[in-house]
Amino acid sequence: MPHSPEALRRATEQAAILAQALPFLRRYAGATIVVKYGGHAMGDPALASEFGRDIALLKQVGVNPVVVHGGGPQINAMLQRLAIKSEFIDGLRVTDAAMVEVVEMVLAGTVNKHVTELINRAGALAVGISGKDGGLIRARKMTRTVVDPDSHIEHVLDLGFVGEPEHVDVRVIHALTGSGLIPVVAPVGYGSDGLTYNINADDAAGAIAGALHATRLLMLTDVPGVLDAQGRLVAEMSVAETRALIVDGTIHGGMIPKVENCFEALEAGAKGCVILDGRIPHAVLLELFTEAGPGTLIYR
Repeated sequence: MPHSPEALRRATEQAAILAQALPFLRRYAGATIVVKYGGHAMGDPALASEFGRDIALLKQVGVNPVVVHGGGPQINAMLQRLAIKSEFIDGLRVTDAAMVEVVEMVLAGTVNKHVTELINRAGALAVGISGKDGGLIRARKMTRTVVDPDSHIEHVLDLGFVGEPEHVDVRVIHALTGSGLIPVVAPVGYGSDGLTYNINADDAAGAIAGALHATRLLMLTDVPGVLDAQGRLVAEMSVAETRALIVDGTIHGGMIPKVENCFEALEAGAKGCVILDGRIPHAVLLELFTEAGPGTLIYR
């Protein structure tokens, strides 16, 4: 049966896209890509389904994706249902003993299995784990030093069961990816004190990317990437150039901890970090398989 001119045109466009993507498919064949997934992209059902399909596609074309997810809105919703009040300091949730149980339940349970299901539904095999599984993330207690505005005296704030990665053991990641599986990691870790710690997803993703010597760390956010003084997206920049933009105030606010996570990942062994807008459909595929990715690449 002959094809209509419109069908032939669409097929020709698809063939051209595949031909253009081929050099990038070769570049990332066998590469480890760590994707930090969170923000509005996680809360939008259509974007979430696309994300699952895109991660599955990466595995099917020979890339080894590792997903590290957040879950702040889902934690907030559960705390509200349980009538547990939540306090934040510098963007970090102060977490007491009761709250850390809820955090672990939501992150390693509900959210982790939902993200895993998105990928499995798309035809790949994903396995949900937390940083406590296989000794993946050993955490240390995080504290914050603040200066009293009146007395100008420094004092240390106790954030409770909030931690930061101290050591990452990637054997469980290698075991899963080597078996054709996609690890989906909830950012919960264990301490040498035997306690469970809530870890910021950006911190966890950066530490895992560094330990894996990942080819790319893709940090999906709710902003386009790093903007210059005129508000234009910066396509790529070195660590030194990025530090200069922090010093002159161009990079400020919540973007500073994100780029600092990139610095730490690069120093630990990652090859490149990209901050990009997860609200863009197929943001991961556009970044990896097209010439003009939508985010900001930070490199050593």
